[in-house]
Amino acid sequence: MADWREAIDAWIDGHGDEIRDVRRRLHAHPEPSKEEFQTTRFLADRLQEAGIPVKIAPTGRGLVAGPQPEDGHSLVAFRADIDALRIHDAKETPYRSTREGVMHACGHDAHTAMALAASLALHECRGLLPGDIPWRAIFQPAEEIGAGALEMVAAGAMERVSAVVALHVDPTVRLGYLAYRQGVLTAFCQELQVIIQGMGGHAARPHQSIDPIGVASQFITSVYQFVPRSVDSRDPVVVTFGSIQGGTSANIIPEYVVLKGTIRTLSEASAGRVAERIKQIAFGLTEASGAVIEVEFRRGTDAVVNDPEVTRACIRAAGEVVGPANVEEIPLPSMGGEDFSGYLKHAPGCLLRLGVAGPGKPSPFLHSPQFDIDERALTVGAKVLAHSTVLLSDASRSHRP
Repeated sequence: MADWREAIDAWIDGHGDEIRDVRRRLHAHPEPSKEEFQTTRFLADRLQEAGIPVKIAPTGRGLVAGPQPEDGHSLVAFRADIDALRIHDAKETPYRSTREGVMHACGHDAHTAMALAASLALHECRGLLPGDIPWRAIFQPAEEIGAGALEMVAAGAMERVSAVVALHVDPTVRLGYLAYRQGVLTAFCQELQVIIQGMGGHAARPHQSIDPIGVASQFITSVYQFVPRSVDSRDPVVVTFGSIQGGTSANIIPEYVVLKGTIRTLSEASAGRVAERIKQIAFGLTEASGAVIEVEFRRGTDAVVNDPEVTRACIRAAGEVVGPANVEEIPLPSMGGEDFSGYLKHAPGCLLRLGVAGPGKPSPFLHSPQFDIDERALTVGAKVLAHSTVLLSDASRSHRP
């Protein structure tokens, strides 16, 4: 009898063109967060055609798939995000986005194609697996706005799950390599909104007004200058303003300005210290300028903290696929956000980075209008998801009383 690893790998290799075509189909027909209805239907149809049970989320966006475990048994889940970004696709490829202003610039089309392939491989090779391997594929909407994981959890996606794994494509990692990190992998994120209410007037007579644009510029400068010097330099903190909105004409001092930004830290405690410092800056500028400054903090995604035991199983799975020498440790956490953290409140898990940078040419960064991947990575990622699922299922069985 063939080894289950050989059977899974052979099935995935034999369907490499189909996996690539799924990714290209999704890339050409992207749907942004909260609009993933057709993507969900497409995936449900493919899974049901193969005989895999499917449950679509109550919103009609997102689904779970996989066999039901026996009573009292747990299962291993793997997750893919399915939403796209509101970015213009600037590539000139046959599969470039057909929807103006929307594209898969973060690799979610690849994540989805790999999870679909892993699902089909586990199903088709079920007779060769080491016993009954209960598994669940979670195809999640709205990752880019930090809401999808919580939606899927509320829909029951994590019921009876003992471990959860995922991949994220990484254009800084070479094709044929995977990268891992035990412990903190991504940042704790908050959104920041600041409304500066001044008093409008004529641009030629600023003394008759309270200029919110001047206050806004001072506020941003103060945050950038003083927040980093208010926290331990060994504790990474990033505060970035990405939106400034105010005014309609060059000769009018506006009534108000709205600032929007993000705070990234590696712990909730650090986020609290940063928020307090920002409030102090707002109070000081209110006293100095006469403007009214309202600061609002909105909780985003928690940090992804990879579980040591699950991570070791994923490292082993990755080593089986690409060789142990091609599995590299990530030295430092990322200040990016990932709502995979929403699943980790319910089960231990691990998020790996999959190399998608092809040889001999630079690879565009995530969220770039030129973003693309070396599609040979798709079969690598599908194998790693499937191997990880079996290894973790086997480990969970061996620990049952």
